[in-house]
Amino acid sequence: MRTDTEIKISGYELLSDNLGMVEAERFIALIQREKFDYTQWRETLFHELSGEEISKRAMEFQKTLKNK
Repeated sequence: MRTDTEIKISGYELLSDNLGMVEAERFIALIQREKFDYTQWRETLFHELSGEEISKRAMEFQKTLKNK
């Protein structure tokens, strides 16, 4: 199992790689200042998609990571 610090570093790297450094910092600031219920957000994030569609999108995303 990874430490909290390792998880934070990985999360920031993902944000920076996908948003750029400035927008990653903005995202973190937005999350910190807003009341944010991660569990509720996750429950509604993909509510319109089937499990099969979510899986398909995840596999497509994984392919794009391998091609980088």
